[in-house]
Amino acid sequence: MSKLLPIIIIFLGEVFAILAEITSAKYFALDGNNFLKGFLRAFPVILVGAILLVCGYMLGLKAFKNIWIVSAVSITSILISEPIINYTITHQVPTRGSIIGLVLGIFGFLAALFL
Repeated sequence: MSKLLPIIIIFLGEVFAILAEITSAKYFALDGNNFLKGFLRAFPVILVGAILLVCGYMLGLKAFKNIWIVSAVSITSILISEPIINYTITHQVPTRGSIIGLVLGIFGFLAALFL
């Protein structure tokens, strides 16, 4: 359980941060919406994400004794959650180049873990 908790906390932190980023970007992209208002709406959400990420990194380094494992958990959380959140909020499908970039990112992550 001591290793699972930081993984869950990091994943949730990344999800909150990505939600704040994507929702504020979508809000501002709509015509007539104010930048500052969108930023201030996203600020509490990203603050929760940042708090979770700091806690997750602290607990993760203590549990795993290796920052690279903690970083891999963070990057994997982004690789899993961001495409889902992007599509769910914006309803945009990725372009061919975006898909290639995502696949290469996944291969890079796997290479870092296993080679």
